[in-house]
Amino acid sequence: MMSTIQLSPETKNTISSFGIRGETFETIIKRIYALAVREQLREFLMSSENCISLEQFKKEIKEKWPRSK
Repeated sequence: MMSTIQLSPETKNTISSFGIRGETFETIIKRIYALAVREQLREFLMSSENCISLEQFKKEIKEKWPRSK
């Protein structure tokens, strides 16, 4: 069952600018959605939140486990 969504002419033109000649709005929106999902996943995987630099890691390791002499 198909549904109808209301879009302003500006939004309709913006979405159609992503399309290829003869492509349906459904196909365009599905492609944009797939790109958004990939971008979200990339941002999640590449996030530096809760991460430390390798230099900071080395410093913390040396502080916690100094070499015995």
